[in-house]
Amino acid sequence: MSKDFYTHVVGARPQFIKLDPVVRAMSDQGLNSRIVHTGQHYDRAMSQSFFDDLGIPTPDTNLEVGSGHHGAQTAKMLVALEKDFENHRPQMVVIYGDTNSTLSAAIAAAKLNTPIAHIEAGIRADDFRMPEEINRVAADRLSTLLFAPSQSAATEMQQEGIDQEHIFVVGDVMYDVAIRFRERAKNDSRILATENLVKNGYVLATIHRAENTDNKEVLQILIDALANVAKTIPVILPIHPRTLAALKKFDLEEAAKGSLQLIEPVNYPDMAHLTANARVIASDSGGVPKEAYFHNVNSVILREDALWGELVELGWARLAPPTSVASVARIIEESLDSPPGQEAYPYGKGDAAPKIATALKNWSNG
Repeated sequence: MSKDFYTHVVGARPQFIKLDPVVRAMSDQGLNSRIVHTGQHYDRAMSQSFFDDLGIPTPDTNLEVGSGHHGAQTAKMLVALEKDFENHRPQMVVIYGDTNSTLSAAIAAAKLNTPIAHIEAGIRADDFRMPEEINRVAADRLSTLLFAPSQSAATEMQQEGIDQEHIFVVGDVMYDVAIRFRERAKNDSRILATENLVKNGYVLATIHRAENTDNKEVLQILIDALANVAKTIPVILPIHPRTLAALKKFDLEEAAKGSLQLIEPVNYPDMAHLTANARVIASDSGGVPKEAYFHNVNSVILREDALWGELVELGWARLAPPTSVASVARIIEESLDSPPGQEAYPYGKGDAAPKIATALKNWSNG
């Protein structure tokens, strides 16, 4: 590999997906990439299967950090990443989203005076109780190039005093992936038949945010609300390892299994197919409601903030804070027959990765 290369740091499912189009577009521009997997997601269904399904090159190294409390996990990654960057000396470190892997890589690179490119910069929930909010704000402040998925994200950073010259509105790389895999998922995925589901005949739910899984009262509200909805329409829930552990810890596993269709985490093509064919998506994820929009499916966001405010403004999503069983269930049930949102392209038209690669090329030549 040439000395002039970019180190991409990833560690969680959404980052694996975002990595794919960026590495491809950079290769088209003659830019060399090196991939470091922190091991934040170490379960095969949450990790290696995404590299296999998306055809992403095998990571050059896996730090195998594993799970742990936020501080301990971040510290382990910081130590390992600093050593990796010192050994390999990338010309830039590329980080994605808002995970502990993102924060650790940003700090390690900044301490070594290595430039940083942040993909999906400028997203804000205005809630520092969320670990992800801390991660994304700190990463943005340390980054050299900030690739915003929307104009509102760029505006947010400008209002925070970040120099406009460092901000690039490129669109969302997740849209690039959605377009690329739409037909493949339609043709290859058998998930609907396997789970005995029909198009527009089920609600797809995901729950994994710490603020929802670590609080028994909140988690029970969400499970009970989904159970109420399931009396009308099947609710399928790919179960995140953190959520499964919480259900067991709070003695909610049997209640969930008794009313919901719990399945193991699924690969990207199957998740894309489940998303595209759902009646409604109900999720606390930052990315899943946006993926629903990419497939023209309405969503209900199971949290207090939208994160992607454009989805709510355009009528593609509704907020359902987990304050009561009745309110969450009502909003999901009302959404079952809601019309589609407005046609718009707040996240670009599926060409974010080439724009990122061009900006990186220009920077390396600058």
